[in-house]
Amino acid sequence: MFKHIGYIIIAICCTGPVLGQAPQPKPNIVVILADDMGFSDIGCYGSEISTPNIDRLAREGLKMTQFYNAGRCCPSRAALLTGLYPHQAGLGDMVKYKGSPAYQGYLNEHSATIAELLKEQAGYNTIVSGKWHVGLQKSALAYNRGFDKSFTMLNNGSSYFNSAPLYNDGSKITFMLNDQEITRNDTSKYLTQAITDFAVKSLEEIKNDQKPFLMYVAYNAPHWPIQALPGDIAKFKGQYLEGWDALRKQRYKKQVALGIIKKSWALSSRDKRAPAWDSLSEEDKEKWDTRMAIYAAMVYRMDACIGEIMAKLKQLGKDKNTIILFASDNGGSADEVRSLKTVIQKNGEPGSVNSIDSYEIPWANLSNTPFKLFKRNTHEGGIATPLIACYPGHIKAGSTGSNVGHLIDLMPTCLELAGVTYPAQFKNRELTPLAGKSLIPVFTGKKNNVERTLFWEHEGSRAIRKGKWKLVAEPKQPWELYDLEADRSEMNNLAAKYPAKVIELEREHKAWADKVGVVDWERIKDL
Repeated sequence: MFKHIGYIIIAICCTGPVLGQAPQPKPNIVVILADDMGFSDIGCYGSEISTPNIDRLAREGLKMTQFYNAGRCCPSRAALLTGLYPHQAGLGDMVKYKGSPAYQGYLNEHSATIAELLKEQAGYNTIVSGKWHVGLQKSALAYNRGFDKSFTMLNNGSSYFNSAPLYNDGSKITFMLNDQEITRNDTSKYLTQAITDFAVKSLEEIKNDQKPFLMYVAYNAPHWPIQALPGDIAKFKGQYLEGWDALRKQRYKKQVALGIIKKSWALSSRDKRAPAWDSLSEEDKEKWDTRMAIYAAMVYRMDACIGEIMAKLKQLGKDKNTIILFASDNGGSADEVRSLKTVIQKNGEPGSVNSIDSYEIPWANLSNTPFKLFKRNTHEGGIATPLIACYPGHIKAGSTGSNVGHLIDLMPTCLELAGVTYPAQFKNRELTPLAGKSLIPVFTGKKNNVERTLFWEHEGSRAIRKGKWKLVAEPKQPWELYDLEADRSEMNNLAAKYPAKVIELEREHKAWADKVGVVDWERIKDL
């Protein structure tokens, strides 16, 4: 399958001795995950934000245009790490127990992580740096889930400059260095840089080790609070005075030109909760420009830090046998943090440690171009993610793939790359069979005519995609049916036209939901 050398980058990364050729050294695997970054927020997927390092990965590798996440941080991370649907791994929702095994709030004993299997069965060094967020119980922490070296944040978010509380409920922000809690104060490094520095330092520490490595880099950026380095914000200030209406059109045109979307897919309408840009006062335009400049600065700094990791791999001579995968955990977030009573409010200098803010619905609508809705929703705006896989010499440079994939596919992909078979048991634990499929055929350009069926459920938002058809519904709303070959922007609801297809797909979704343990969200909220 793959030739001899190269590296892959996909927002999630893997490499391995695959493809039936002569034995090769097991590949290094680097998986990079962004947090709350929309489908169009990097240059190679349509953005005006400067992301030269991620764009380079795309030029030298493969861009997948119909790849999916699980709609929110905890579920997506569980899916990525285990190859299972979130409910199967115990994280059907977030990290609080919700009354059933599928919603226990931490990785369960019937799941294994990529790190556990590659460490135990293929002798990999294993490193994680960044947001963990798959459970607060000791059994679910990174150092007990296969990672030799770990710098992790256990919560959903944090200040980018310290570990002060974000919420009014008394809960703390917990950072861990391996098995020890640590505190980040106001003099700490910017979080994106701290995550990168630990990753780079860990690579330096194993540079003379002949064993391959798996490194999972889970950035918190660009999750709120929107905070960035002053010099980075200055690069973008004023660039967003054009407004979201004009910029959505610009991104859409660029996406069509890049082959990310079909010209026949319409640009979805501006979200009805967002005002027309031209209706705003000059003062308001200035405030909104600042918000998006901060967000863009966060994406820009993440890209620069990914460049540091790429440079370290090259310096150590590891780049030729490393696969890098890059993705995002969900679509852009519509959270309006300033209206949340649960969040500690800080109204200092925008973008600084003294400010707690988000970029809200109008800019999230830009992030998710051309799709509608957001993080937590199972419409395309919530679950579509970029996936870049870079492996020069193995994956055709500059290629674009329209195959359907999901974060659950990363575990089987990495296992195949490392020459590992997923076991029925691990450390005396019965494992749930994998839900994902290896992406190696996609990476090697093989035609795949097998109709893929994928499922989603998060807090009552639910969907099934089977071939070209997608059935989707938000909480307490009726099912909507879309032909994604003709209308991936989900503008033309065909439920009334094809009632038999609705019934067919609804039954299939119900069977899956029963299998993985989905519980009606309205009932869960009352538990």
